[in-house]
Amino acid sequence: MTTTGSNAPAAPADAARRGTGRTPTPPPLLDRLWHRRPAAVALVAAAGVVSGAVWALAVPRGPMNSWSGLALMATGLLLASVAGLVLRHRRAVLLVLAAHVAAFEVVRWPVDGPVVDGIALDSTYGVIGFVTGRMFDGVLLALPALVGVLYGAGAARPGPVLVIRRVLAGVLAVAVLGFAVLVAQPASTDPITWPDGAPVAGSVAELATLRLGGHDQAVMLRGRSDRAPVLLYLAGGPGGTDLGAMRLFGERLESDFVVATWDQRGAGTSYGSLDPASTLTPDRVVADTIELAQRLRDRFDQDRVYLVGNSYGTLVGVLAAQQRPDLFAAYVGTGQMVDVAETDRMFYADTLAWARRTGDDGLVETLARNGPPPYGDVFPYEQALSHGHAWRDDPAFDPSSEPPDNLFVEEYDLVQKVRGLPSFIDTFSVLYPQLQDIDLRVQAAQLQVPVYVVTGEFEARGRIGLAREWFSVLDAPDKQWIELPRSGHRPQFEQPDMFAATMRTVLSETGR
Repeated sequence: MTTTGSNAPAAPADAARRGTGRTPTPPPLLDRLWHRRPAAVALVAAAGVVSGAVWALAVPRGPMNSWSGLALMATGLLLASVAGLVLRHRRAVLLVLAAHVAAFEVVRWPVDGPVVDGIALDSTYGVIGFVTGRMFDGVLLALPALVGVLYGAGAARPGPVLVIRRVLAGVLAVAVLGFAVLVAQPASTDPITWPDGAPVAGSVAELATLRLGGHDQAVMLRGRSDRAPVLLYLAGGPGGTDLGAMRLFGERLESDFVVATWDQRGAGTSYGSLDPASTLTPDRVVADTIELAQRLRDRFDQDRVYLVGNSYGTLVGVLAAQQRPDLFAAYVGTGQMVDVAETDRMFYADTLAWARRTGDDGLVETLARNGPPPYGDVFPYEQALSHGHAWRDDPAFDPSSEPPDNLFVEEYDLVQKVRGLPSFIDTFSVLYPQLQDIDLRVQAAQLQVPVYVVTGEFEARGRIGLAREWFSVLDAPDKQWIELPRSGHRPQFEQPDMFAATMRTVLSETGR
């Protein structure tokens, strides 16, 4: 028997077309794309290309902090959601991510640096650059994309979904959300407190960003009194960051100074200011040092600033003190550098001798193939310069003062922790070739500020020998050679108590 009339139920197909059944009616544009596969594929690919090009123009070296890391995660989620919805399949994520990555690599092609250039997995520096560069970017982009495509494709194909798929999608979404929470944690520095935890009135504890030489650069300021003398610390490298090392070992200085630990342009938390790299020169770094010293002097109402450099930072410090002695109460050099080219040749000879002595035929072959420095790129320097702790005694050496260990402090957010090593590699490659003609014995034989060279007893001969030569010819109002027992290249962190006592002596001898 057939029933007709206005109350008869609609046929399933008719109901679906009218949107009154189980399958909703898609928007007209989406419906047309579903029926025109080539147009849908082109749209998804174009979305990936546009996003990749925008990212390459905005941050060609990848995310530099928590905000840009979260933005890349959001990009992956959005792209994959749209791709899954338009192509109605989970494999859509492969197309959109491939288009994004291809466009990103093409558009950032003019940007130079070991981390962004061709992949070099035959070098430790190359592996570090790949893992902390492209691979980390890929994780930030791809993990949210997997969630996005699952839900996008699911929304485009309504109907029963296997429970296991729902569970897996939910677990993945929760995992990505947890990762996003970690990425979102901002960098911070603890207040300076009394033993009972109460903040010290008038103390300074902040992470500041200052505009120096037209580029944003980060400075950590810490001291028990904002009326104390200012100590400006210049890290080594070039490209090194010592925010973590100063937090782990520099607290002793905070009782006597406001300690300004600066991430120079391109280094650590200032990595995002590296470009345009062609404008980063030693002269520019010295000019930034002078500008920063002026800013610190004015903010804390001090006549002069105490300047402390380590390794490469000693070259910058000496040249800054030479140009503007009126800004500095004293110059203190730790791990004093004098002539980069001669030091590197001595390191090469010592490393080669050690490799032969210990039977490391692979390293001997590599060093012989590379020849003595200088080199045209960063990777050969790894073999020539990075084995110093193996072929010389350094009883007070503490690996936690060196990267990557010293990056695991709250003064870096998660992205900055990961970027600490690539920032060194890229910035080193820009500045190090420009240091080859520096010789302080010739260019800085006279300074108009008191000079203290604080060296470790176990410093490498390629540094300490040349430092003695410079010190012997140096003409300064006062100069002192101070050697800390058991220390090597970084006595300020290897024997922090003795270094803090030395700085108190410097303070008392220079009028405070």
